[in-house]
Order: sequence, then structure tokens, then C-alpha cells
Amino acid sequence: MSASHISRRRARAGAAGAAALLFAGLLAGCSGSSDSSGSPKAAKSSAPARAAAPATSAPPDDSYRRWGLDKPLAAPPKPPATRVTDHVTGATPQIIRRVPTKDKIVFLTFDDGAEKDPRFIQMTKDLKLPYTMFLTDEIARVGRGYGYFEQLRALGNGIDNHTISHPNLRTLSPEAQQHEICGQQDRLAKRLGKRPVLFRPPYGNYNQATLTAAGGCGIKAMVLWEVTMQINDMRYAEGSGLHPGDIVLAHFRGPQQLKGASMTTMVSNMLRSIQRQGYTVARLEDYV
Repeated sequence: MSASHISRRRARAGAAGAAALLFAGLLAGCSGSSDSSGSPKAAKSSAPARAAAPATSAPPDDSYRRWGLDKPLAAPPKPPATRVTDHVTGATPQIIRRVPTKDKIVFLTFDDGAEKDPRFIQMTKDLKLPYTMFLTDEIARVGRGYGYFEQLRALGNGIDNHTISHPNLRTLSPEAQQHEICGQQDRLAKRLGKRPVLFRPPYGNYNQATLTAAGGCGIKAMVLWEVTMQINDMRYAEGSGLHPGDIVLAHFRGPQQLKGASMTTMVSNMLRSIQRQGYTVARLEDYV
């Protein structure tokens, strides 16, 4: 074998040995540095270590701006361990105009079900807005029907009783009042799987026959109000502003009833007023 041939074989062997040492060094680097026993540490690379890709984070939720608010609705405080209706033991429902609390919270209620604005569903989702719906059967089932309100209920909002046809109950006989109230209880139970425990008389009008009829078909509280929602602001039964625990009366209304304004515009105006007064919105069913 010639000298030049032997020289080339020795060079290849040396290169292979160097490659093996480099591979061993890479493995040592993957397993980490040596401990204090004196095992050799992997040589530090002159290039900076490659950082792991950061976890993808959701963009900040500023959807409240879409609805004309300057800031998100503040989260309500933790509700009490017991509700007002937990203490109702007799056959007569308790009349509630304002929820007993010292927290700066109010409760939104929407009546009848005439307007079925799809943008209000999106508004409810975006703002995580809690409220209670008092539905009148002959009004709620028109047009898109109860399916619209069931979408709102799926977002955590309650559906309760506002009679079958929205009469002035004080003008009706006890039997007719029972038909209006208990008949709507039956219809809502068929749709929702349970009978509501909250009831609101149309126009806020009632008498003793109303209370007797409501109590006889499972109503525990008759919910009235201290504040009413207007197109641009609110009207107060007491003073010139909100009080802790106020129940706000609003309606499902659209441009025809609101002088061209939409329901979402009306609600945005109301929410801005609530925030300006330092209040936030809580869920009525958590307290009553």
C-alpha cells in the first residue's frame, strides 16, 4: 500500500473521530449541565439559546367599545348565600321593589317581548350582561317567537311570568286573573321545563286576588321596580339617582317605539348612566 493511500485513510479516521466527539457534546448539551460531582459540563455555545415560542394569548377584550361604553361593566360582588324567596313560606308572594343590599348594584328587567333585535343577542354576549325577562305569551310568540328569548336564556338570563295577554289585572275577576297568571306558568313550564317563581303584573297593577292567584300557581315573588329606562337615560321613583338594589324596568322595544333609536342604543345609554353613578349590574335570580 502506498504512503499516500495510508495518509488518506488516517485523515478519514481522524475526521470520523472528531465528528463522534461533536455528536457526544450535543447529546451532553441536551441532557443539561453536569452536577457538583465533577462530571464534565457541555461547552457553552457562543450563540444565544433559542427561547421557546410564547403561548398565544387572546387579544384584550374591548368589545364594550362596540356598544358605546367607555369601560367594561364591573363584575358584581359575590351574591348572598340565601335569596329573598328562600324565606317565603306562605302562599302569598313577597312584593319586591328594591333588593335589600348595601352593594352598588342594580338589576335589569325587560318586559313583554315585542322587539326581537338580533343585535341585542350579540350585545348580551359581548358585555356578559345579566338581566331578567318577564314575557307575555301573546307578544313573545309573535315573529321570531320564543326561540329568540331562549337564545338569551342560554346566555344565563332568566325568563319569568308577565301573563298571557298583558291585561290590567285589577279590572279582572279572580278567575280571569288566575287564567292569565297560571296559564302563562303552564306555557312557560312546557317550554322551559320548569315553572317560574317570579312574576310581574302588567303596568304594575295588582290587588289581593292577584297575589292569591300568583301564590296558588307557584309564584314566590312579585317583582315591581324603582327605576324605568327611557330612550336616553332613566327615570327614578325616589330622588335623582340610583340606590343600591334598585330594580330597573325596561321593555323589548325597537325604532318604531323609540323614535328611531334601536334597543341596543337604548340599553347602551342606560348602561353608561349606571356606570357614571358608580354602579354595576347583577343577576336578579341570584338575590331573589
